[in-house]
Amino acid sequence: MIIHVIEDDPGVSDSLMVLLHNNSFTVKAYPSAEAFFRENPPEPGDAVLVDLRLPGIDGASVIRWLQRLEKPPRILVISGQTQAEIESQLRGIKVAHVLRKPLSGDVLTKHLGA
Repeated sequence: MIIHVIEDDPGVSDSLMVLLHNNSFTVKAYPSAEAFFRENPPEPGDAVLVDLRLPGIDGASVIRWLQRLEKPPRILVISGQTQAEIESQLRGIKVAHVLRKPLSGDVLTKHLGA
């Protein structure tokens, strides 16, 4: 399983990479949706951590794209926004998990099945 992290904040991205590596995950990080889309789509057994507020193509658009894949990966939304902003951006999108920043290692690894 590869964990794909789509996060534009370098500090958050780096922290997530270290945390996930320390929990024996293979991780790929992308600073934008556009960078993520330039790579091969994730495998069904992968997981994608996607920040809602991204420059350019937003996180909600990434989620919609992922959900249209024949066999989508596990999708975890990460956000530091208010609940109202999250609900507004996710209107019409069903997601299993929305994780609020700052993320703890225990919460993150629990949702990734470690």
